[in-house]
Amino acid sequence: LETAETWCQPRGQARGPWIRGVPLPLPVWAHYESPALTVNTVEQYEELAGSVELETQRLLREQRYDTVGNFLRLYRDYAASGESTLDRFYRKYQPLIIHGQHTCVGLGFELLRRLCALDKRFSGMANGLYLVSCEETIGDIAGYVGGPPAADSGEKEHVLVCLKIEIAGRRGVLLLDPGYHVARVITVMADKLYPHTGWFTQSEEPSCKKEYNYSLCTQDTDYVEWHERETRPGALERTQVALIYVARPYLTAIDVTERRNLVYNFRTLLARDTKGHVTAGIYFTVTLDLKNEQTFTIFHQTGNGKKRVKMPFSKFGGSPKVNLENEEATVITECARQLGMTCENLKGFLSALATVMSDTSFIAQLLAINARINTLAEDN
Repeated sequence: LETAETWCQPRGQARGPWIRGVPLPLPVWAHYESPALTVNTVEQYEELAGSVELETQRLLREQRYDTVGNFLRLYRDYAASGESTLDRFYRKYQPLIIHGQHTCVGLGFELLRRLCALDKRFSGMANGLYLVSCEETIGDIAGYVGGPPAADSGEKEHVLVCLKIEIAGRRGVLLLDPGYHVARVITVMADKLYPHTGWFTQSEEPSCKKEYNYSLCTQDTDYVEWHERETRPGALERTQVALIYVARPYLTAIDVTERRNLVYNFRTLLARDTKGHVTAGIYFTVTLDLKNEQTFTIFHQTGNGKKRVKMPFSKFGGSPKVNLENEEATVITECARQLGMTCENLKGFLSALATVMSDTSFIAQLLAINARINTLAEDN
């Protein structure tokens, strides 16, 4: 499954300390602040933002969002380790960033790498760009802010790319979120005046519309509030807020955030277009099922919206292999094409996943770690 080159720790990343009873290492931030990139006029900023947006959109089109590859790798490495408990292995395990198999963490590093090339045109960009941590689903903003995030609570489950900016003396930050398929530059100005982004529609499908808004936290400007509004036909509007700590670079994106992702109970492999629309892929919930009846959803774009088919993993596991129905075979072929994979490669992924999902001991242990991490974050 893996012909990709392996990246080890990108420069400047740290290992977080483990403390007894906590299911993740503690997050670490830099002691320094990244310098702001200064421009004299809004027009200069617009030119910069346009170039950054182009690179971001290119990344979305070229790189899949993938939380299947690291899941399969964890299983394979655990099986090969001889370790008897996943919890012990998980603590010793070193997550890797694999080129072409990116979660939000890998996408963030890849975008940083690409944007540094713009430093020739926009001096100071390479020096100013950094990754920032994000805590999702915050219940009490006032209780969370007021100083750096508490290291021993929360899971720092997401990262974004950040650049502090100053436009003719006006302060703000530029944010990029390739992990959530955001195909635009998010500009957050302290005064909320142009070029402040404000509310925008991130995705709109017949079943669901998602809108995002980012603003500096009024109680503590070291944080950006990220508000999400979700509207479904015939349902109440759902809102939630996340907090992005923009004051200092986040140094444990791999050791904490990528590690956290390994045991998350929802996995996806997705292709996006330059506008951030999710076009094809697979997704599934990791569940313990002694009857081995877990399913995944596979989908792809058609001329008439998305075609989705739910299939059991068992069709791809064990032997003899179950023959696929015509519709299933067609969907897999088209999904693979839109993912930029061969049909054999995608079937190989599904076969490997079928093996993992049928290993009840592994799945039970993984879900137990995930539940402990969720408990850690419930206090926010």
